[in-house]
Amino acid sequence: MAKKQTTTFVQDFAFYEQLWYYYTTNRGKIRSRYNDLTKKFLAYNDADENPDAFLRKPQFEALEMYVFIKEFMNNAHMYEIFDDWRKHQGRFSDASYYTVTKWGQFSIFTTDFNEQNETIFKQMKKYKEDYPNYIYALTMGLGKTILMATCIFYEFLLAKKYPKDNRYCHNALVFAPDKTVLESLREIMTFDKTKVVPPEYARVLDANIKFHFLDESGVTLHTIDDSDFNIVISNNQKIIVKKKRKEDNPADVLFGTGSLLADIYGGDDDGDDVWDDSSLMDNQRFKKLCRLPQLGVYVDEAHHLFGANLEKELRSGGANKTTLRNTINLLAARTSIVACYNYTGTPYVNNQVLPEVVYAYGLNESISRGFLKDADPIGFENVKNEEFLRTAITMFWERYGGKTYEGLAPKLAIFAAGVQEATDVVRPTVEKVLSELGISFSTILVNTGDSTVTRDEDIRNFNNLDVVGTEGSRKQFIILVEKGREGWNCRSLLGIALFRSPKSKIFVLQATMRCLRKLTDEQLKATVFLSKENYDTLNDELKKNYNMEISDFGKSSSKPKNKYKVRVVPPPRSIRMKRLWHEYSLVEKDYSSPVNFDLSSLDESKYEAKMYEKGSLRVNFSEKETNIDAMKQQMKYSEFSLIGEISRYMNIPCLTISRILRESVAGSEAIVAAVNRHNEILDDVIIPMIFHTLYEVKSTKRSEDVDLVLLREPKNAGYYEFSASDDLVITKDHNSFKPEEIAKSFHADTYCFDSKPERECFMQYITSGKVKEVYFTGMFTSNQGDLSVQYFDPESKRVRNYYPDFLARMEDGSYELIEVKGDNMIDNAVVRAKKEAAEEMAVASGVRYLMYAGSVLMKSNVLESDIDTQSIFNLERIADSKEV
Repeated sequence: MAKKQTTTFVQDFAFYEQLWYYYTTNRGKIRSRYNDLTKKFLAYNDADENPDAFLRKPQFEALEMYVFIKEFMNNAHMYEIFDDWRKHQGRFSDASYYTVTKWGQFSIFTTDFNEQNETIFKQMKKYKEDYPNYIYALTMGLGKTILMATCIFYEFLLAKKYPKDNRYCHNALVFAPDKTVLESLREIMTFDKTKVVPPEYARVLDANIKFHFLDESGVTLHTIDDSDFNIVISNNQKIIVKKKRKEDNPADVLFGTGSLLADIYGGDDDGDDVWDDSSLMDNQRFKKLCRLPQLGVYVDEAHHLFGANLEKELRSGGANKTTLRNTINLLAARTSIVACYNYTGTPYVNNQVLPEVVYAYGLNESISRGFLKDADPIGFENVKNEEFLRTAITMFWERYGGKTYEGLAPKLAIFAAGVQEATDVVRPTVEKVLSELGISFSTILVNTGDSTVTRDEDIRNFNNLDVVGTEGSRKQFIILVEKGREGWNCRSLLGIALFRSPKSKIFVLQATMRCLRKLTDEQLKATVFLSKENYDTLNDELKKNYNMEISDFGKSSSKPKNKYKVRVVPPPRSIRMKRLWHEYSLVEKDYSSPVNFDLSSLDESKYEAKMYEKGSLRVNFSEKETNIDAMKQQMKYSEFSLIGEISRYMNIPCLTISRILRESVAGSEAIVAAVNRHNEILDDVIIPMIFHTLYEVKSTKRSEDVDLVLLREPKNAGYYEFSASDDLVITKDHNSFKPEEIAKSFHADTYCFDSKPERECFMQYITSGKVKEVYFTGMFTSNQGDLSVQYFDPESKRVRNYYPDFLARMEDGSYELIEVKGDNMIDNAVVRAKKEAAEEMAVASGVRYLMYAGSVLMKSNVLESDIDTQSIFNLERIADSKEV
């Protein structure tokens, strides 16, 4: 029984979830340690800091984990990270600055789970490579190609700024599993970099990046040996190292094997067999890649990388690997590979989590959060092909006929088993049904891959299915042969029909996924028409690849959100408040006494490089810890060069710096020795101490009276648009309000609340006789209203704007600024920072600031109960005492 429980645990356990929990818990601390360029790059793509950020939430979260592994975990292997995590050591130590709780990590660290931890660790280590290997699993349609491009751009920017830091890639090799996906990767070349890279840095990339797109076997790779910032995009068959089928004879040795061109460019055979260390032959492109330093390998649709027998390999320990994996391994043996980054649609294979997943965003979550269309799978049993097609087309037309979405006509993809079936069976049947429904035959498009059936015009129309205004965009019934796999994207696809069982079961899942790509801001629902056999196959493949079932479709939201048009109700409401700001001035101080850098009490252990060695897996040796500072690339300073470095950085005369160092308590010799031991001491201790010795920063608080308009008329529109659950929306014409209550509020005709406590707070205030006016301001942000509070975000280390939930004017003439928060958020560092900034502004303006816990609002009337009101203040005092 214990063995069975262990097996179940190992299959269900997802280490990437623990990594994500660790990162999000320490996000502010971790990001504060990053390079300044990295901070700017992340801030530019963070929707919380940049309202115009292009990346979707899953893409940005994956980018965060990419940077976390790179700069915080220093490109460690996944088994090494897991080993540290399970043993409470390194970054995951209970004594670490980054510890999650005072007890350490997740409760898995109990002795009951030691066996499971050991099993997972052995599995991870067994399949390790000589280079770090990471998997990023984002469901189809979330933008893996854009994410990949963003990661490469980040790598090159950091490599340009820190050329000696071997964590960063100087070159990128992008692999596609087949030609269809290869074509989709052209987006990396054409993508507007300024969407994910600050414009001033995008220009640096444009000036340095060299693209090499190998779409044909006869294309030579023209890279300069030992050059940087090359992006090579290739179908793996254009690079792959293959097995020799026969021994070289003397003529082969002298003249080469096969044709001269084949030896120069490589063959066109794309065998996908697996093999061992038998004789290999490589090609010109492989040899050129071996001469590119600091190579990052990026594999798109990476489940191809692991081969069809992944489950067998995981469970039996087989050492066979796919030809692509062997090619990457041979590259690693001949050049420096930073890491292999695999991008795939799922973290699961046969319902088991792949061991090297760093981040995953699943199909179910993507649908429930509205990043993909929902789907309605329908299975048909005991029907003939013609009956199936008739029903599918008729139902499709009933649901989507006559509609357009973002100017595009909805489309149904009908999959045929072969070219003959497409032309002789499917097309005549489709034409017959369309004739009965009165639909033009011009809406039909056939793409079979056979040039005798599919013309160049048909290919052009197929490529333009999502291009508004083209002939292709008007096609609605697309008859296809073998076009359900990766690389074919059509946002306006709202249905697929697959009757005959394909050779590959995964094709059913891949075809279904084609119609889920998001089309409009409002979540649409696609329809999947399948035979019963294919329906069951889909259910099985969903379990294996996404750990979900067909029944999980349609659960996109337990509380569906609808769109509301919100209009401003005149006259404009405003309030006079104090606008506060702080002016800082730098005052020079006279250097008068020796500086005590306090180097003797400095804990240098945080700067030490260490190596942990077990010695043997067979013998249970204790772990040995070794200092390896000698392996670090440290700048070695003399007294003169250190003085010059500080002088250049601080723009202070060298003689002044020299005097400070020599007259210091420790003396210049000790300072130089400390900095040479750990260069970080220069930035962390020496320069800050010199700055505070020579300068004093003085702060002056300023204020002015300003009239803040709560809500402005929208520009170029008669209304604002919001999405909200129906039960969290209150309109001006709400039938339960009295006329005098309506007169108290509604500077907008509709209020869309985020939570039930917010709605409850509004209802208590608007119905209370103690309240003269109350307005819900939390739903309106920048460019909509002026009521905002600037605060310093302790996590991002940036000044940001905060928008309080309510403004109330009481009958006694006083004002209240009100915030509603969940109980679990009251002590959150960011919430505390918002509270302090709001209180400062409120006190200066003669306004009372209140923060209500959600549970207090739901259990009592805060305006009528003195006890409950007092409990709010007690709660705040308790929170304050925790800080003290």
